[in-house]
Amino acid sequence: MKKAALHNLGCKVNAYETEAMQELLEENGYQIVSFDEEADIYIINTCSVTNTADRKSRQMLSRARKKNPDAVIVAAGCYVQAQADAGARDENIDIIIGNNKKKDLTAILDAYFADKDKQKRFEVIDINHTKEYESLKLTRTAEHTRAYLKVQDGCNQFCTYCIIPYTRGRARSRELEDVMREVRALAANGYQEIVLTGIHLSSYGLDAPERGKGSLLSLIRSVHEVDRIKRIRLGSLEPRIITEEFAYSLAKMPKVCPHFHLSLQSGSDAILRRMNRRYSAGEYEEKCGILRKYFIEPALTTDIIVGFPGETEEEFEISREFVDKIDFYETHIFKYSRRQGTRAAVMEGQVSEPEKARRSSVMLELGKKKQRAYEEKWIGKKADVLFEEIIEKDGKWMAEGHTREYLRVAVPGGKEEALSWLNQIKEVEIGKNSQIIR
Repeated sequence: MKKAALHNLGCKVNAYETEAMQELLEENGYQIVSFDEEADIYIINTCSVTNTADRKSRQMLSRARKKNPDAVIVAAGCYVQAQADAGARDENIDIIIGNNKKKDLTAILDAYFADKDKQKRFEVIDINHTKEYESLKLTRTAEHTRAYLKVQDGCNQFCTYCIIPYTRGRARSRELEDVMREVRALAANGYQEIVLTGIHLSSYGLDAPERGKGSLLSLIRSVHEVDRIKRIRLGSLEPRIITEEFAYSLAKMPKVCPHFHLSLQSGSDAILRRMNRRYSAGEYEEKCGILRKYFIEPALTTDIIVGFPGETEEEFEISREFVDKIDFYETHIFKYSRRQGTRAAVMEGQVSEPEKARRSSVMLELGKKKQRAYEEKWIGKKADVLFEEIIEKDGKWMAEGHTREYLRVAVPGGKEEALSWLNQIKEVEIGKNSQIIR
């Protein structure tokens, strides 16, 4: 029995695909071992969202080769999709598998082992011209209570800083019935929370409405009907999908969690135009207002890029003031990273690294302040917590989990009691018999 080890880099979609590849290997008789152990096959699901991600991908490939010089090293995913030539030159790689070919992993391995000369294999398609949604599935995940479920791939937005449309291709949606089969299988295996995710989740169903995939809203409604699923959480959404009808419909479904991630990137209209974000700061604020109209204290989270090419001090201050006004629960701050192959990489006015670091620190401090303020609103209130794990700290046991708003909460108690709470949803009073953990 051959031993295989997998390592994931990048987003939740990548993580889903890595676990799906692991399940494929297990179904075909491979023994899965830790990436830190010696294995016959190492599979790295790479990322290419930034130049740093490219470097980390190369480092993990090199690390795998050092662990076992005789092992078969597989580089899968976005890095080799975007940098096929670099992958061809990398002596650490034996097999290159691009996006939309991960489903063929075991067949590709069989072909490699059948080749007496063990020639390097290239399994990369022209991702920009495919309409196929890659069929991967999961019946279980590394988490024991929450399951991330990929329902969409690709992106048509072409933001000027982003390489993803070139590594993932155009927007493609998974067939509704295929999604529902997986939801029912996960529910049967005890998962109570489903997180719908995709490269551009808001595009779900827009690629082929005539094939009956429906819209994201109709998909959510279908998942909501599965009895054993108690919570539905949504991945990152495009602000433009938030309409009165959309928010009203979600609010009528009690399983939908009031936790919404709307990517902002900048509060400056001038920067948003240079990013090709296709909405204004005013429109974004309106969408946040709609969600707050239909949900009580929803947790709104976002992404912000500081130091985008040409960002002046005035534009940064406009962005900071906008973030201050919106009152996000969490703000994920990224220093602009120059990505070769994107329009932003050749824009004038590249901001210096020290200045990007300064602006990042300012935003991070504001984000912490806003997070504390949101969490303090919950002190003394009751909330339902889905308990996911138990930990021991200073000789005391605690059960930990998340509220519907994704506040991480811990409740102290004995070990046996904590164990009995796993994968249970219980109402707790924040601050009395529980505490919020950052």
